[in-house]
Amino acid sequence: MDKTVTIYSTPVCHFCHAAKDFFAAHNVTFTEYDVAADLPKRQEMIEMTGQMGVPVIRINDDVVIGFDEGKLTELLGL
Repeated sequence: MDKTVTIYSTPVCHFCHAAKDFFAAHNVTFTEYDVAADLPKRQEMIEMTGQMGVPVIRINDDVVIGFDEGKLTELLGL
């Protein structure tokens, strides 16, 4: 798979954990940023989406706000 997957999340976010579990179940490699602790990445996420809700998932140039399993499946070609 030649997709670059990044998730902006927080440790207490249920939907963030669900997204990461989804990636693990489908052997999707991803980079995770904890926006509760990483202020520059939090600012990057806000600039990208205009909001502070998590998870924010970027797959190549596509951005998904929230855990949308159908959209992730489509974008990842699963």
